[in-house]
Amino acid sequence: MLLILLQLLVFASCAPPRCDPKFRGQCKPIIEEKPKCTDLMLSYCDDMPYAQTMFPNILGHKTREDAEAGAEYLLMSVAESLLGGDCNPEIRMLGCSVLAPRCEKEKVLKPCRSTCEAVRRRCSRTFDKIQMAWPYFLDCDRFFVSDQEGCYDPLEGLRGQEEEEAADGLDILLTADSPDTLQFTYHSNTDLISVLKKTEEQCSGIARTYSIGRSMEGRELLVIEFSNNPGEHELLEPEVKYIGNMHGNEVLGRQLLIYLAQHLCSEYLLGNERIQTLINTTRIHILPSMNPDGYELAVSGVSDNNYDFEQEDQRYDSWNIGRNNAQNIDLNRNFPDLTSIVYRRRRQKGYRTDHILIPDYYWFGKVAPETYAVMKWVRSIPFVLSANFHGGDLVVSYPYDLSKHPLGHEMFCPTPDDKVFKFIAATYANAHETMSNENARCGSSRTQSQKGIVNAAQWSSLAGGMQDFNYLHTNCFEVTVNVGCDRFPPEEELAFAWHENQESLLSFMETAHRGIKGIVKDEKGNAIKGARISVRGIQHDITTAENGDYWRLLTPGIHIVSASAQGYTRATKQIQLPSRMKTAGRVDFVLPKAPVNFDPQEEDFSSYDKFDPYNQYQHYTQMADLSQNQEERAEKPWWWNYFALPGVPSPTWLLKQY
Repeated sequence: MLLILLQLLVFASCAPPRCDPKFRGQCKPIIEEKPKCTDLMLSYCDDMPYAQTMFPNILGHKTREDAEAGAEYLLMSVAESLLGGDCNPEIRMLGCSVLAPRCEKEKVLKPCRSTCEAVRRRCSRTFDKIQMAWPYFLDCDRFFVSDQEGCYDPLEGLRGQEEEEAADGLDILLTADSPDTLQFTYHSNTDLISVLKKTEEQCSGIARTYSIGRSMEGRELLVIEFSNNPGEHELLEPEVKYIGNMHGNEVLGRQLLIYLAQHLCSEYLLGNERIQTLINTTRIHILPSMNPDGYELAVSGVSDNNYDFEQEDQRYDSWNIGRNNAQNIDLNRNFPDLTSIVYRRRRQKGYRTDHILIPDYYWFGKVAPETYAVMKWVRSIPFVLSANFHGGDLVVSYPYDLSKHPLGHEMFCPTPDDKVFKFIAATYANAHETMSNENARCGSSRTQSQKGIVNAAQWSSLAGGMQDFNYLHTNCFEVTVNVGCDRFPPEEELAFAWHENQESLLSFMETAHRGIKGIVKDEKGNAIKGARISVRGIQHDITTAENGDYWRLLTPGIHIVSASAQGYTRATKQIQLPSRMKTAGRVDFVLPKAPVNFDPQEEDFSSYDKFDPYNQYQHYTQMADLSQNQEERAEKPWWWNYFALPGVPSPTWLLKQY
């Protein structure tokens, strides 16, 4: 106790004397100096378009020495080597704008968020290649500000140089290395991924690749997206998707979607107004191969011993080798059968044909990983329009897929949106070189199709189809495009097939802008998510997305449209759509508050967000992934020793798993 008192006494005696207000003359006020602009002395930032900075900097480093000693500055110094020369000097200069911010008139200016976002869109995949996380100090929302807040462009010195290089290199870009240099040969799964990645690099400002999952044998289900703001859903911009190679041995659609991705990129760079308008106003997603495992088998032409032959109704001979996935599951019979649920409810008053819940028993069946990945994908993005590409016939089929005949016989089974489906199906068929020509008919559809389109249930009834799932579970309208009589045509026919389908592929996407779009808000201007958009005479609603926006495909004519949501008063409007409109009409709604009444249907709809509620799929498919991820977590990337220095906290923010 005595020792503690002595220590306190020494501490008190050593403390600086406090200023007693009685002796004002003996006390001098302590004046803290305000930070001032100082010369920019960081060697790796000597080419910035300004000469003065200020400390403490945006990250809190108090001095230049503190900034130089940090892992952030170390990363900037080795970034060019680590990234293989890519994104240099953009990453370094962006980092300098945070570590050594611009200072004018004793005031720090922050860099522009728009510049940061542009660099991140272009360079994030470069970091992914070396398994490095995007640096925290380049967080565009945290350390960068908007134009309205008075920001500056830290890359302004590069702009003029880049414009000159772009002008000089445009001819080179669009020749030997151009994405539009189409190779009319079949692409392996490795080739497919390489082409999509290369296209993303060529058009980094408008293209992005991302994975929605993996096949049964671990092959990546890679999507390429085109948008003027890739990676982001933009308000009132419709989302469109194309899916190919659902049946692994039906390969022409896969090739067409590869060519389409290359075509969109090159034509955008060339200034094609139609392509630029399409990409600037539409978010396009392309999945060339949903069944890469089946494709591998179809190419080899031999059966795999690991296939499951327990299904008695499956003939597995030479004509359909590779059709199914690696579990011998037909992916176009593997989605939840929601059509049967609709048929059972059709005599109930006020029954619905939209946002039908996935029945619990479905999850205890055999769900293919490819099916699961696509279901999660279509639920995560507010898709408006979709096409699914097959082979073996030359026709566009539209829902319903399943016949309501009690004995399962084929019969015409239209959806409530039959007019819309016929319109979008005919858009593809009519723009095709030969599809709508009666003399070009082939396959089993020729007795049922009319001008290249056919109701799927009338042609070949099936349960668990993907297009019915899209329509009955989400807002998306999907059709199935059969692009040729030969499932695996010779390579010499690929160029001609691209010529036949090119206009159809573009025209179909443009139909996403038919009908109406708008935003549903409350009286305070807040967006209402999940509000229902109803059209009188069409017993199928669509719902608003996260930000209250919606898209409703409609044919020309007069329509009575209403918006409703739980806790709000319904609003109704009459609209007229002209026959040749090329952009969706804007119809917004403001819903006043109303007393909340119990509605069992709305309560049931609230469970829509529950996907795989028993975690059944995760249980039987991802145990192997878990052990693999644990092993990967223990191993550090090759570059880690650059930064893991003794006596200094390790910068774990560079590791993706953290």
